[in-house]
Amino acid sequence: MRIDLLTLFPEMCETVMAESIIGRARRKGAVQVCCHQIRDYAYDKHQRVDDSPFGGGMGMLMMAEPIALCMDGLIRHLGYKPHTVYLSPQGKTLTQRRVKELSRLDGLVLLCGHYEGVDERVLEEYADEEISVGDYVVTGGELPALIVADAVCRMMPGVLADEECFQMESHYHSLLEYPQYTRPASWRGREVPPVLLTGHHENVRKWRREQALLRTFRKRPELLVSADLTKEDRDFLKELAGKDAAARKPDAKSSI
Repeated sequence: MRIDLLTLFPEMCETVMAESIIGRARRKGAVQVCCHQIRDYAYDKHQRVDDSPFGGGMGMLMMAEPIALCMDGLIRHLGYKPHTVYLSPQGKTLTQRRVKELSRLDGLVLLCGHYEGVDERVLEEYADEEISVGDYVVTGGELPALIVADAVCRMMPGVLADEECFQMESHYHSLLEYPQYTRPASWRGREVPPVLLTGHHENVRKWRREQALLRTFRKRPELLVSADLTKEDRDFLKELAGKDAAARKPDAKSSI
């Protein structure tokens, strides 16, 4: 897969995407990530890419033409138009489900806005969707784009050592990840759950599943709506709900 980031800060993006797991995956050819400087396509000697918005208002807006020229050059180079995402707080919130869908594409363009955003006309011309990484605002689209790129790259074959590495993580199956522990078995009076020390794989599997269900039930219950649950899972959750309801019920004697 190829991911292209269109940005005013390609060095910033390249620095992040050159490190750790993604950096190693790029070096061995498992994924291709290219960062493009939009300013290189500015058409005046000052390489200006922004101007004040029509109608007035605070701040500056990125002009359509430099972005369009950058996109057109990329499309000519590739021979096709990749799926194009504009990172915006107005977009649909990124989910692991959408990450999986994006990872199946041949190519992905991530357009990073800056200042007060970009001219709406360039979005109408090129953007296939807008994605938000949360209900808050950051300085530019680079950090959100890096989040999307990292999440998508991790889903590609050859990036992680084993597919199970991401299948067991939070949100992959609409469940939060179970708690994990490493040596020493006892730390500051806190003990590793005994089941993890038994070497009994089925008991460990069952404990981890139940812990994932418990965490999701307590922290993000809305995720359970789309989770793929077995009858055993549903029975466990029903038991949890019963215990929670009993704990909230006021004691009859104390209420007299």
